[in-house]
Amino acid sequence: MKTLPLAGSEQEDRLNRAFMALSDPLRRRIVARLAQGDATVNELAEPFSVTVQAVSKHLQVLEAAGLVTRRKEAQRRPCHLNTSAMGPLAAWIDSYRLMAEERFQRLDELLESQEKEEKSS
Repeated sequence: MKTLPLAGSEQEDRLNRAFMALSDPLRRRIVARLAQGDATVNELAEPFSVTVQAVSKHLQVLEAAGLVTRRKEAQRRPCHLNTSAMGPLAAWIDSYRLMAEERFQRLDELLESQEKEEKSS
């Protein structure tokens, strides 16, 4: 069995914070919106039936996880999706996907060999 990539508690803590942040449907929708481009808190709150304060609290969770950053532009404070933070998440998920694919491949090979044995008997 392969060892999965999780080198130390700092990396594990970052993954935990990111997955926890993404566990909320509204936060996932905010991330999806920010994937289209930067937006202010007011712009992010528009399509949702929640207050600007609630969206701001969700953004704080996303910021703490390193998924979102804010910067100041004159009077605006646009939020920006930190796409580089998605890399470790994708790598972690991909390691499990690859492991599952290898197992299915071995199962397919085993079933094929059993089928050949049954036909030759």
